[in-house]
Amino acid sequence: MKAIEQAKRVAFQGEPGAYANLAARQGVPHATAIPKPSFEDAIEAAKTGDTDLVIIPVENSLIGRIADIHHLLPDSGLHIVGEHFLPIRHQLLGLKDATLDDIKSVYSQAPALAQCRTILRERKLAVHNWYDTAGAAKHVAELGDRSAAAIASSLAAEFYGLKILKADIEDEHHNATRFLIMSRDDERAPNQGKVVTSLIFQVKNVPAALYKALGAFATNGVNITKLESYQLGGSFNASRFYADIQGHPEQPNVAHALEELAFHTASHTVMGVYPAHPFREDMP
Repeated sequence: MKAIEQAKRVAFQGEPGAYANLAARQGVPHATAIPKPSFEDAIEAAKTGDTDLVIIPVENSLIGRIADIHHLLPDSGLHIVGEHFLPIRHQLLGLKDATLDDIKSVYSQAPALAQCRTILRERKLAVHNWYDTAGAAKHVAELGDRSAAAIASSLAAEFYGLKILKADIEDEHHNATRFLIMSRDDERAPNQGKVVTSLIFQVKNVPAALYKALGAFATNGVNITKLESYQLGGSFNASRFYADIQGHPEQPNVAHALEELAFHTASHTVMGVYPAHPFREDMP
């Protein structure tokens, strides 16, 4: 994909050293990763041309959907041009002169703390919920307290001069986060190899509307790999759905499915057509 190959700057949400920063380094290694304080700011950077791309997390294998992201996608003015799966490896980080036995308290974001309960319980560590994993590492570095540690990425250790006191402390080693790479350009992958098509659709407020909409894929043999719903504008009557399907819109069965979908929805928009990431082959 040229949008990814030619990118020079990619925005991500979080402090330098955040897992999204690591995803940007891996997913778009030739581009400079630019930190932004919020998802909205990261998306706006790509939308206005401050950066060429934005990389945003959409789901995690343990905690599911990343809150609020799906509400931002339809109105972002951006298109999905790629995906990246990042295995999450949590590191216990402390000061350079600290040892594991020195640690009495730990700072990190709530999901990271929840994913490392075993070591927190075994070592009876006091837990402090922080706004960001990399921000927690930055805070520990600024504290200068040998008894304080952070749970964050190995990249955060590099950024803030911390030492990995214990590596890979997550309870579940199949923990992974999926990121979408988005661009202003509506560049679609060619109809070859394994392709993912992402779309957003709104069903009509009539009986069996969703059943009929999903039937478009079933009758045409199109596999849906992800389907999520969320409410629109505070209404309990209008549901919007985000879906990932296997296949390219130029393939006859996918084209027929999308054509049939149009009959049973109030609206539908293809958000991106992009190569499937190799990590999908390794997923259980």
